[in-house]
Order: sequence, then C-alpha cells, then structure tokens
Amino acid sequence: MQLTRRNVLGLTAGAAAFAIAGGRISPAMASAEDAEKMVMDFTGGATPAEGKITLTAPEIAENGNTVPVSISVDSAMEGDDLVESVVIFADGNPNPAVATFHFTELSGEALATTRMRLAKTQNVIAVAKMKDGSFFMDKKQVKVTIGGCGG
Repeated sequence: MQLTRRNVLGLTAGAAAFAIAGGRISPAMASAEDAEKMVMDFTGGATPAEGKITLTAPEIAENGNTVPVSISVDSAMEGDDLVESVVIFADGNPNPAVATFHFTELSGEALATTRMRLAKTQNVIAVAKMKDGSFFMDKKQVKVTIGGCGG
C-alpha cells in the first residue's frame, strides 16, 4: 500500500478522534443505582408500593433485540383511582427510561404492550403514578441468552 497525503491525513484524523474520545469502544451502560435514581425522580422521592401494577416479561429472552413487555394496572380509571402514567425502566440499558405511557379516563383501562431491546441480563421495572399521588412498582429480571443457547 502506498501512503498518500490523503491516507496520512485520514489516519491522523482517526487517531486524534480516538484519543479525544478516550479510547472507549464499549457503549456506556447505566447502573442499577442510575435506574433507582430515575425511579425516585419519577416518584418525587416517594417509595413505590408493591401491588396494583403487573409487569409481564419473559423470564428468558432468546433474542435481546425484541423483548416483549406488557403492563397492566388494576384500576377503576376514574376519580382518585385513575392511572396517570406508567414508566418502564431497564437498569442495564444506556438510558434506563425505556417507555412512558400516559392514560386518561377515556383510556378505559391501564394496559400497554411494547417491545424493548436488552443487551444483557437485567431488571425491568414498571412504576405507575396514580391520580391520588401514590405510586406502585413491579420488577422482573429478564435473562438474555446468547443465540438462544441459555448462556
């Protein structure tokens, strides 16, 4: 390979960008503490109670690119028993907040389904905010296998 001025400039620019970025090759991942902080930010510092909300996620996900997740909240959807919003967090994703669902009385029921991407085994957390100011939480650990081999 013959080095031209263009090749040398390109290699120099690439090396400089790599040095400035600090040589990070792996993506930044959030920690469980980051997810816990985001839950506390969502609840305004209140500790969410268990119950009322049900998070449905597979125990083992053979494909971490499309993990199905559903939430449902046992609520009359009127008065103080109205679900205002539900947030889904994944404590191993670069940004733990995965999805936010908003509900009104016209929603009829607090039920939502989505798919999310999980790179590794981690906890998926759903937190529901009620109109009366209370919060409810459910958590599931999803094991992401490599190529469906259980490993």
